[in-house]
Amino acid sequence: MTKWRWLRPAWFTCLVLAILIAFAFSTVACDKSATTKKEHKAEKKHKKSEKAEKSEKKSKFETPLDFSTLPDDFPAAMKKIHAALKWSDRKNAMTGEPPADVTDVRPYMQLMVNRDILSKTFELGDGFLVRNQKPAGNFNYMYDWLTKTWVADDNQVRQGGALWGVALCHKYKPAKESKAALDKGIKYWFDQTIPGPEGSLTVKYQNDANTETGTVALIALSIIEYLQVEKNIPAAYEKELRAKLTGYLHFLRWMQLDNGHFSESFNLESAKRKDKSSPYFDGEAMLCLCKAARYLDYKDLIPTIEKAARATAEDYTVKAWKSDPDSALTKGFYQWGSMSFVEYYESKWKDYELFGDTTQALAWWMVHTHDTMSRRRNHAYALEGLISAYRISKLRKDVPAMTDLLYVIDRSIYKLTSWQIGGPLENVNKFLVDNKTNDPVALGGIMNAAKAYPDKAPKKGDTRHELRIDVTQHQMHVVTLALTHVYPPDEKAKK
Repeated sequence: MTKWRWLRPAWFTCLVLAILIAFAFSTVACDKSATTKKEHKAEKKHKKSEKAEKSEKKSKFETPLDFSTLPDDFPAAMKKIHAALKWSDRKNAMTGEPPADVTDVRPYMQLMVNRDILSKTFELGDGFLVRNQKPAGNFNYMYDWLTKTWVADDNQVRQGGALWGVALCHKYKPAKESKAALDKGIKYWFDQTIPGPEGSLTVKYQNDANTETGTVALIALSIIEYLQVEKNIPAAYEKELRAKLTGYLHFLRWMQLDNGHFSESFNLESAKRKDKSSPYFDGEAMLCLCKAARYLDYKDLIPTIEKAARATAEDYTVKAWKSDPDSALTKGFYQWGSMSFVEYYESKWKDYELFGDTTQALAWWMVHTHDTMSRRRNHAYALEGLISAYRISKLRKDVPAMTDLLYVIDRSIYKLTSWQIGGPLENVNKFLVDNKTNDPVALGGIMNAAKAYPDKAPKKGDTRHELRIDVTQHQMHVVTLALTHVYPPDEKAKK
């Protein structure tokens, strides 16, 4: 009994110490996860807002529209469609009622994204693009960061798009690293440049038998962005840049078909173009021509642009929707056409208001018919088009359109930013939290889905957690557009 009385204080002391140690560890763990909890709380709030939105009556055309009964005249048909658009008021996200003549509805909405988030994701994504350039000047195509293996695949159009992505990042924030990558990439394509039809210039990518129209358009776009931002280019180099650009633009004009569309490809052996067009390449070619005409004074391109704009706008909206309201043709053309039309609209070329209506109708289609927010794959491409429509809506002081579009842009950017390796919202993505990596190759890359799906065999061509170069390229373009047009600095927003 005496022995027990002597041991009891020691035993009790040990118990107390054990409890204190356990409490200390739990406190450290709580402190360590404090940021993560805050981010998860924000994500839950975001999902709750989305759920509330979905529970509301889905927006629809105010009057039932039978596309087969629309007028044959395209402007009349588009006018009828545009008048019937009903934008969602997103009331669950609103903090107040925007005045009718306001040009910025941000002060009246609870936003998930801000300039700090966008600036951080930009730095990482820009770095990813530059680091994934090969010594020759083209780019690593796709990386599986879970297995740390390169995926054996390639695509000439996406290679051209990657260079354009670097050019856009450099245009937004010039840096010696992006300039060096841009110069290297331009040289790579100049080395692949060959004579085209009727004195034009085209390119040959490795062993490909055909040159895709989109490839030439994207290379030309890279030069257009470069010439806008670089002001002290050596005379000989600038002369070469402009000569090559003129040759590529001549090629794109030659590729235009009688119906206003562009041939999808050029066969290098036969030196003939295909009679078939592609909604993607129609839009890419048109965007290239619009930017060359608007920013580099290639005014002789305007008739070609006007012909293409009228043909593509009608065929990929009214005519496509008569066959299928959720047309794959519209999806393919969507962001490229919208980016072209905002350049057209702001340039005030022929019938520009018609193409303003078309851009807004396309945006409504992307949000409410194609239902882009519910998609499980990266839809940054859609945001390129939605921001184009947002720009037009601001110019028109169209508050209902601005409200709906801002909500979708804001929530979508938040979601997609959480798919970035090492990004500012990485901790709201459980898959990335559970699969932390410090792989420098992957840092800044954007996944094509929120997570991997190990229990499901991938479909041919499907990309999920893998980092494909064009996915990051499109998303970084969205980020630069958002920083410029959606979340501008406060002093710019007040103007």
